[in-house]
Order: sequence, then structure tokens, then C-alpha cells
Amino acid sequence: MAHIIAASPGGPRADSLATPQELGEYGNLILLCVVCHTTIDKAPEDFPVAIIRDWKRRHVDQIAAVFGAVEQPDRGSARAVIDGALAENRAVFEHFGPHNDYRWDPESETARVWQRKMRAIILPNNRKVLAHLDANRRHLQPHELATLEAFRQHVDDLEAKHIGGAMDVASRFPSGMNELLR
Repeated sequence: MAHIIAASPGGPRADSLATPQELGEYGNLILLCVVCHTTIDKAPEDFPVAIIRDWKRRHVDQIAAVFGAVEQPDRGSARAVIDGALAENRAVFEHFGPHNDYRWDPESETARVWQRKMRAIILPNNRKVLAHLDANRRHLQPHELATLEAFRQHVDDLEAKHIGGAMDVASRFPSGMNELLR
């Protein structure tokens, strides 16, 4: 992890007007390999702040395009983008989730269908929802940010359970997700 504007006053691309808070914010950080980090810090005149911020912006845009995560102009538009994925996940959960009768027979065909749909539909949809919400954080209220972070933990737990084979019980889907951005 590298600072775009140096964290220390004598570092590369230092800015005496930047506050300590600004220097530690996400917008001032970029992930680089060790070689690139050293290269840009040894030649700050060849790699000014504008160029590095442009690299970061283009990379963020590429990642967002992969996940379809685009910053929306308002809360309603941001919610509309996630509605489909959340509705699809809910339908899969209702029809095939572990609360159904097959829970008494974990080797049933329905249990295998649930596992397949979890990996093929729910987990990818969850990642898309997270990427979209992260791209639209500015539209979230403080209590909604807490819900987003609870959802992030839920997603991590589900992935650990259904991909990583962890035997832990996954955290529950946060009910606040149903009202997020409404």
C-alpha cells in the first residue's frame, strides 16, 4: 500500500497543506507492487500526484465495470440497481434454503441444489451488491453504513462456509438491507 501524497512531510509528493486525516484516507492510498512502489517514490517528479490518481481512477473504473458497479446520481437509482440481485437471492433462499424440510435429510437432492445455487447465484450476486454499494457509499446514511458492514460480514461468512468449507455458522442476512437506500 502506497500513499499518493506522502504521509511524512519530507516524503515523495509531500503536501504541507494536507491534514493527517486526508493523508490516511482511502483516496490517498493506492495498491502497488514493491517494485512500482519503490520506482514512483524514487522519482516523484516523473510520477506526480495527478498521474497516480489517474492510475487509481482507471483501475477502480475497470473493477467497477467488471461488477457493473457504477456510481448512481441518487439513492433511488442506487437502490434500483441492487433490487434485482437481492430479489433473486431471496427467491433462491425461500425455495431451496436450509430452513426447508430437506434439513432433516442433508443428502437429499434439494440440499445439493441449494449448494449449487448458493455458489452459482447467491454468492456472485452478493459480491455485485457489495461492489455497487461501495461505489455508492455517498448515498448511504450512517445507520445504513453499519448495515452495509454487517452485510459484508454476512457475505464473508457465507463464502467461508460454501467455498472455503468452514464449518462455522454464517451470520444472518441483516434485515436492514431490505430498507437500504429507500
